[in-house]
Amino acid sequence: MRTLTQAHAWSEGRAALAVLAVCVALAACAAKPLVPYATDTPPLILVPASQAGVQDKRARFREIYCAVLEAHGAALPDYRPCESALTRVGTEPPGTGAPVVLGQSTRHLVAAVVAGIGYDCFKPWLNAPGTVTTQLRQAGYDGFMLDVDGLSSSAHNARQIRDAVMAMPLPDGPARIVLIGYSKGAPDILEAVVAYPEIRSRVAAVVSAAGAVGGSPLANDAEQYQADWLRHFPGATCTSGDGGAVQSLRPATRKAWLAQHPLPGELRYYSLVTFPEPQRISSILESSYDKLSRIDTRNDSQVIFYDQVVPGSSLLGYVNADHWALAVPIARSHATIGALFVTQNAYPREALTEAILHFLEEDLPASGK
Repeated sequence: MRTLTQAHAWSEGRAALAVLAVCVALAACAAKPLVPYATDTPPLILVPASQAGVQDKRARFREIYCAVLEAHGAALPDYRPCESALTRVGTEPPGTGAPVVLGQSTRHLVAAVVAGIGYDCFKPWLNAPGTVTTQLRQAGYDGFMLDVDGLSSSAHNARQIRDAVMAMPLPDGPARIVLIGYSKGAPDILEAVVAYPEIRSRVAAVVSAAGAVGGSPLANDAEQYQADWLRHFPGATCTSGDGGAVQSLRPATRKAWLAQHPLPGELRYYSLVTFPEPQRISSILESSYDKLSRIDTRNDSQVIFYDQVVPGSSLLGYVNADHWALAVPIARSHATIGALFVTQNAYPREALTEAILHFLEEDLPASGK
């Protein structure tokens, strides 16, 4: 028999998942996909008007990620062999064969992660263990969450990103800040680097990690009041902000913004795309995966694969994980919920983040951007 404390925790967890599911996984009827799942997709067949000039750097990123996993990935949570961690899409170029040096970083890049919609609402409940930052520091890097309003527009959050970047004390030398945008965090960052040129000299690179760069069709059927339900998460202290989060995620909004705002050429951009095998979708996300599959089955349950790519960026890889598994470690702190609802949440995020920074340190010019 469960104790009262256990029963309360279970009830709280179910309520939290119910709120989250309603907000991000709108129900849909089954329908034949317009584009079925297939990994023989040409890897750079993207929307030409918005994703032009993408460079394929998957081969070297795979070498680095595999080396990190082999070196110490098994000692970290949610280990997977490299072939299971990344999805091979189309014809992936052969590896370079160059050695991978995993010693202490000399550039000491700092990952500043901007999370997705509503993150500040469920952050207290999530109670993430902070193991990604711990692992980065052991490799000579660092990382932190750059706080923005989870329910505000990308334009509003861009100002918050600007203020945080300008407030960071930085030593002389090459830029060290790596802005990593997860989900809606990616367009928030892109708006920041366009609107606030004063931050560019401090930024070494911009990375979209399952970023909603081109928006998500799910936002077309959503309203801001549904996102506001996240304010009822257990322990949530978030506010409605300017109420523009859902509008910022609509494809028409994002594509119009990209067409009207060329990205600054002095920055380097990178894209890490979630392209999971269908069996890697958590059960609670199946309804949103099915809904997006009416457009294209090559989605992560929230964003279609081509909408995750920054125009003119370097493509790092296709990750074999659903949208939540990439960055939201629900199952680690809520094991029962993970076993019943978030059934595919395990992913080696520590090794992945370390591999991203190792790759960037190698790929970025030593003297700057």
